Amino acid sequence: MSRGSGEYDYVVVGAGSAGCVLANRLSETHDVLLLEAGGPDDKREISVPIAHPDLLDTEVDWGFETVPQDGLDGRAVHVAQGRTLGGSSSINAQMYFRGHPADYDAWAAAGNDGWDHESVLSHFDRIEDGPGSPFGTGGPQHVAPQRNPNPVTEAFVEAAVEVGFPRRAPVDGPNLDGVGFTHVVQKDGERHSAADAFLKPVLDRSRLTAETGATVRRVLFDGDRATGVAYDRDGERRRATATEEVILSAGAINSPHLLMLSGVGPAEHLSAHGVDVVADSPGVGQNLHDHPLVWVNYDATTTDTYDGADTLVNLAKYLLLKRGPLTSNGAEAAAFWCSQDDIDAPDVQLLFAPAQIHGKDLADRDGNGFSIGVAAVHPRSRGRVRLASSDPAAAPEIDPGYLAHDDDLAAMVQGVLKAQAVAETDALAPYRDDRYRPAGGDRAAARDHVRSNAASYFHFAGSCRMGTDDRSVVDDRLRVRGVDALRVVDASVMPTVPRVNTHGPTMMVAERAAHLIRNGD
Repeated sequence: MSRGSGEYDYVVVGAGSAGCVLANRLSETHDVLLLEAGGPDDKREISVPIAHPDLLDTEVDWGFETVPQDGLDGRAVHVAQGRTLGGSSSINAQMYFRGHPADYDAWAAAGNDGWDHESVLSHFDRIEDGPGSPFGTGGPQHVAPQRNPNPVTEAFVEAAVEVGFPRRAPVDGPNLDGVGFTHVVQKDGERHSAADAFLKPVLDRSRLTAETGATVRRVLFDGDRATGVAYDRDGERRRATATEEVILSAGAINSPHLLMLSGVGPAEHLSAHGVDVVADSPGVGQNLHDHPLVWVNYDATTTDTYDGADTLVNLAKYLLLKRGPLTSNGAEAAAFWCSQDDIDAPDVQLLFAPAQIHGKDLADRDGNGFSIGVAAVHPRSRGRVRLASSDPAAAPEIDPGYLAHDDDLAAMVQGVLKAQAVAETDALAPYRDDRYRPAGGDRAAARDHVRSNAASYFHFAGSCRMGTDDRSVVDDRLRVRGVDALRVVDASVMPTVPRVNTHGPTMMVAERAAHLIRNGD
């Protein structure tokens, strides 16, 4: 997978949802080097859809952790970021959404030309191979409906309708306010990551070089022009030259971290860590945010959940037929809801799994159950990524500032109460064991539950924000301000995180970036 260091037109750092798209599109006409810190995506659990929780805190996850969060009772929480080909698209729960029009129209309203909802639709169309409207067809990324959803998931959809959610197929775009089964990035019952979709089909291109186990230490500059990168691979220090551009697609944690290690960031902060300043860019690492997520767990009266899905019978179904519970992504349905009457787009997502979940793990309870996740999907809280050390091998300091804004806590409390109302319906009554009643039934108990149990949804964004003001890191062509020949292309450039799971929107950002680059913008 490597032909070694050398000179290329473009050096792309990170083979995740964005980097794989860029490597595919740019290598059609240019020499491209794609560098991925992790190894090949050959762990068996990556391809088995329901096995994604087993990938967290393994060698395919960077395994970061936040600093203690005041809004979460002083707890530090896990920060999952994929560290393998496909990046986080190889370890996530595979849900695919485009997002609400308000998400993108707000980007454009802030001065980012060409990022409005109407303009980005064509880029979504080009990346997707979906099951029909509104998804595109013929693109590299396969988008599929749930293969055979669990009966308890079907009851959840009916329960949400019972309390007033419109039924949507799909629940996405202008129809985000409603409930429906999730679409997933799967093909023939297996995960279809960004690497599966965009990278592997073109690895034999003579103009594309992809290296795994390549940890980039810094971007190299000649004056204020990026000329390449320094990286470690196979115990050796290497350099690669980019005659056109260096593109950082390392994600909302690693891209700002790498910029700061390279001398692009808040000058005072860089100098305090002994990093020579190339460009004083105070916005680097700022505006970090995420969707906070909390689970409400219920015991079930049925054994027909996924708590005991790893049976020989189910394994045989999967291996022979690619059917059964192992083809499930676990989170088989979602509902989006406005927690306040005076807002025009949903700010809460309810996520359903026919299994007991707590944070990133199965709940510490015996027996079968189901869980309703509650996420604040239009968060107002903001945090930052900072250097903890000038050593590239040291993890950055990550502070998402969860629930620092009162509106986020209020939305999650309302969401927990709404989740309880859905669980108490006639539709879920046959499956609900009332001997265990989670999270209490009033606002105070719900608030305590959120603060004690909320964690990351792993949808980090915003830390290299695009915009027109002095604190924006990139312009609306994703070029890094204050330097030349350097772009950031990943979720970090999003001014605000979309109200949905971020794999689809991140690929769209990369598709648009490739279009801009190929057209000389």
